[in-house]
Amino acid sequence: MSRTTDAPLPGEHQCPGEHQCRGEHRRRLRTGGIVLMVCVAGVCAFVAMRAPSDAAPTCPEEPDKIRLCQALGPAAPCNICAVDGSTCDPGRGWESARMIAWQAYAQGEYVGHHRLAHVPQYRLRVDDQLDLVYRLTRVETSTPYKLNVGDEIRVESFTDPALNRDLLIQPDGTVTLRLLGQVHATSRTVSQLRDTIEQLYEKYYKVPAITVTPLRVNTKLEDLRATVDSRMGAGGQQRLATVTPEGTVSLPAIGSVYAQGLTLNELQEEINERYREAAGIEGIEVIPVLVQRAPRFVYVLGEVAVSGRFELTGPTTVLQALAMAGSWNVGANLEQVVIFRRGDDWRLMATMVDLHAALHGKQPCPPGEIWLNDSDVIIVPKSRIEVTGDFIEQVFTRGIYGVFPFSSSVNFAKLGSL
Repeated sequence: MSRTTDAPLPGEHQCPGEHQCRGEHRRRLRTGGIVLMVCVAGVCAFVAMRAPSDAAPTCPEEPDKIRLCQALGPAAPCNICAVDGSTCDPGRGWESARMIAWQAYAQGEYVGHHRLAHVPQYRLRVDDQLDLVYRLTRVETSTPYKLNVGDEIRVESFTDPALNRDLLIQPDGTVTLRLLGQVHATSRTVSQLRDTIEQLYEKYYKVPAITVTPLRVNTKLEDLRATVDSRMGAGGQQRLATVTPEGTVSLPAIGSVYAQGLTLNELQEEINERYREAAGIEGIEVIPVLVQRAPRFVYVLGEVAVSGRFELTGPTTVLQALAMAGSWNVGANLEQVVIFRRGDDWRLMATMVDLHAALHGKQPCPPGEIWLNDSDVIIVPKSRIEVTGDFIEQVFTRGIYGVFPFSSSVNFAKLGSL
């Protein structure tokens, strides 16, 4: 028995601009009809049509009534009668349709909504390409600078100017001084080296009055900058790196750094800590930038027009993968589509989904419309009829009759005379 009151239907959603024809919309839904909002040239109207209660919305042959709702500008949004998959019961069909904001941007819908991020945090994987940008921090260090190999210093004495000279710290970490010979200089601060030289010269002078002045320091940093210098090429101080199959990236002065499974911020902290602690290089910051993601693929086999490997350039579902494969063939078993997947530890997993109702327009919220992962394998099997036909083809047409070809005929007239 149909209702004719204007009370809200259970779970009914009131949309902007719906009040002008709310009563007609409700009456059509209660009597098994369907109401669509149609927008043409900025004018929106509800179109009520007759349809069986268990059938999906279909185009009307003759509209019962068209009532204008509102005149909208060309760029104004227009709500339509549709199904929201987030609130739809998979067991129900098109009867759960309601007015929703289907085209908030009107003719700008093709641009796409900003939507939610694909993942909360992107974690690096094998074959991701990174651009590592090296930046001088020019921040005061918390500890005194210690001399390194390649640094240049000036040693002066106010007592004997003959001791004055500019010195380059040699690869063995020493400098050569008059009267003293080799004196170890690396891993010492300027004041520590001055005190050492002062003490050694006290054997020859009562008051040596030694002064040590750094002329060129932080040579490790300069060597690193020279290694990553791209100012004559791409520009700036940077280094391109690709995550290797073992999950690492190789960088100058610190070697291999594990990167797989890390976020960009985590990798940045790890690299900078390595340069400070392992390499002893202060005053530089490395910023990893993801320039190209590793390719992702999905494989579609079986009863499809074009089977093969297809690249995943964005979030992709099973139905979208079938579309990339050129749709399904006649005789495909859409009720038992199999999806194979490899877990994070490479274990094999499999599931089976039913896409028959969705692909024939009978189910607006198919539970089998799932998201695909990298390296998923989709198999669309043959129907039982197709399998039986293949069996007959193999056993009889190509089998028995192919090996023993023969023809037979029966003369029923002669059989009748016996």
